[in-house]
Amino acid sequence: MSADLASALSTVLDGAVITGLRRLTAGASRETWSFDADGRPLVLRRDPPEVPRPVEVRREAECFRAAARAGVPIPRLVTTGDGTDGVGSPYLIMERLEGETLPPRLLRDDRFAAARERLARDLGRTLARLHAIPPDEVPTLEVVADPLARLRVDLDDDEARPTLEVALRQLAQHLPSGRPPGVVHGDFRNGNLLIGEDGLRAVLDWELAHLGDPREDLGWLCLRTWRFGAAEEVGGFGDREDLLDGYAEVAGERPDDAAVRWWELYACVHWAVICRWQAQRHLSGAERSVELAVLGRRAVEAEYDALLVLGLVDPDDPLPGVDPPAARGDRPTVDELLEAVDGFLAEDLAPADDRSRYLARVSRTALSIVRRETRLGPELDRLHAEALRAAGCRDDAELAAGVRDGTLDPDDAAVAAAVRSSTLTRLAVANPRHPVTRPRRGHEEPML
Repeated sequence: MSADLASALSTVLDGAVITGLRRLTAGASRETWSFDADGRPLVLRRDPPEVPRPVEVRREAECFRAAARAGVPIPRLVTTGDGTDGVGSPYLIMERLEGETLPPRLLRDDRFAAARERLARDLGRTLARLHAIPPDEVPTLEVVADPLARLRVDLDDDEARPTLEVALRQLAQHLPSGRPPGVVHGDFRNGNLLIGEDGLRAVLDWELAHLGDPREDLGWLCLRTWRFGAAEEVGGFGDREDLLDGYAEVAGERPDDAAVRWWELYACVHWAVICRWQAQRHLSGAERSVELAVLGRRAVEAEYDALLVLGLVDPDDPLPGVDPPAARGDRPTVDELLEAVDGFLAEDLAPADDRSRYLARVSRTALSIVRRETRLGPELDRLHAEALRAAGCRDDAELAAGVRDGTLDPDDAAVAAAVRSSTLTRLAVANPRHPVTRPRRGHEEPML
């Protein structure tokens, strides 16, 4: 496949000699390829051939050009196409800049220490410039006039999630004052930012851009998921105050902190919906991917983060703990079989390329989820059933419906306990390490 793609890229780039073509780990929704064309460093981002989205690619190209005019740091767009020229699917080709996008390195490597100190304020300034892009320069962007309605539609296509129903109820009751629609990046966060030792070098991945309330980007950047284990509220590297102060330097107006916190809670629900939507791409058979499959189980992390923002859970409280049943039956046991496969992925397979190594790690995550569910699932189900009975509900669907229609009050202790149980018992299977990433005291306050 790489040879055919290299040939197509050569044709698109006027016969340039293509060297060093390799697929990168980045991108669950689009493929990312690095290569040189006559020695010029470039990046190809293309839709999976089985899921082409030409309208979205044209929209992203439009955003690239408008952002460059507004002074937002961004790679220079070289060309774009619909894939009929041999590239195989709609794509963008852009210059390849030096820098780092992997959050664990950005948050822990000493060489980025100086950049981290000023990054939150710099990102505030960058967002202010981004939000100043005139909407008429990006005419294909869709307007999201009612973000809660959009979330509701997406959530109704998923299984019952009581915690998200509580979050939506609180969001509806505390709507921030309206703002004129502006350009919203839609995925401005740690991982989509190219960082050098001198700071921000480029804003990447504009495929979720739309017109809406610009404060959405600020709340999204503060989502706990993007801290990757670090404590600082903004991407794990900075303070919320610095972010908003930097924004005010360029915009001339400081965003309302309460509104940003509203959008942070919104981000929790939105990320949960995105995780489930990505998993559905795999489950439907449209795009088989272990990466997309595992993302489905990450939705419960966003639920937990929503409970934190709402003040309905204490980060110091442990997850439900159960003793697994004693092993019985033939050896090797299920645990031992899973451990054997995990060892194969970690040691014996030893994939050569970055993408395969990344997918091997994702596969090991999937195995660990299976192991916990087989060992702990039955007892966790029993504990949750007790919490549901105390709230007068048969299952999560009845609990979620009651919260939505108002027949169940989340302020009632039994209802609140059942909501927490719905999330915490699933989080104990999906990722028991997630609560370990605790906010610094005094930084996170309940929204209400």
